[in-house]
Amino acid sequence: MEILRDPALDLLFDLVSTPGPSGQEAAAVQLFASRLPGLGWESVSVDEAGNVIAGRGSGPSEFLLLGHIDTVPGGPVVRIEGNTLWGRGSVDARGPLCAFAVAGGAAEIPPGWRLTLVAAVCEETDSRGARFRIPLHAPAACLVGEPSGTDGITLAYRGFLQLSLSAGDTGSHRSAGTSPITACLRAAADILGEVDRRDDPAKPVIERMGANVLSMSGSEEGSRTAEIQLDIRLPLGSLPEDVFRLCAEMAASRGASASLVSSVPAHATERTNPVIRALRVAIREQGLSPRLLAKGGTADFNYAGAWNCPMAAYGPGDSRLDHTNEERLDLDEYARSIRVLSAMFQNIGVRP
Repeated sequence: MEILRDPALDLLFDLVSTPGPSGQEAAAVQLFASRLPGLGWESVSVDEAGNVIAGRGSGPSEFLLLGHIDTVPGGPVVRIEGNTLWGRGSVDARGPLCAFAVAGGAAEIPPGWRLTLVAAVCEETDSRGARFRIPLHAPAACLVGEPSGTDGITLAYRGFLQLSLSAGDTGSHRSAGTSPITACLRAAADILGEVDRRDDPAKPVIERMGANVLSMSGSEEGSRTAEIQLDIRLPLGSLPEDVFRLCAEMAASRGASASLVSSVPAHATERTNPVIRALRVAIREQGLSPRLLAKGGTADFNYAGAWNCPMAAYGPGDSRLDHTNEERLDLDEYARSIRVLSAMFQNIGVRP
């Protein structure tokens, strides 16, 4: 294993080198938890959901740093070329998580404050790690670790609705009528068409709908069955229950049934909240011009909206490289993000 001789870089390299796709994060969790005391975190534990929980300070006002430790499968071979770290998770989102760990571990915590770091599991699938923590905290402020670039601050993410269309019968000749596969395909086509009708390419991504087919299966042998899973991206102001109700009606009209797999609404935070203000000042202190972003994906940010506290999402990395074989992180950018985070703590009242 390459020796980087820097705790911040060692942590990042070793964590990216440790596979941890959603549901299989145990080795990465163990490694990450073992490094946190050496970075200054006073308490470290693993909760019942498998999340790493670390803390510093004991004041009543909690500043919660919410990152995720899982990745999607695959990715490029882990390596350092020049000043670039290649590997799955370097951008989404172990780079941001490690930056949180390093900057948060070095922050001087004044009376009345405490820092909590959550390295959540399963963000890439069902966000069970973050959902487990939501009722256990009432933070005064929250920062979510997702790639925005060192000059970017994300203040909004679209929501999503995942649903399953299904149909079946005890068997029939194909000439006798509509088969379950045909019913599901027609229902899916109707729903996709309705999403296209409601979408407006001229609008910002946070205000647009979108949909994709996640999976399809079916058989015409014996008892005939079919299932199609859809992922619908929801804009601000669109309620998942309303969209699901419409999809269920459209499916029924085609002889299929719809069941809800999971959903979360879009969420946007105030662009003038204290976390965003502190980040903007910190970014300027690094000689950069801050950019405010709204993302078309969905993240644990959406679930953290339930805390109704000042929040933002921030972290090093180019989100266009998420989930690709080109995923890589510039190490100067990683170091710069740690400096931005350190300045942010100072600007918001948690002095580095």
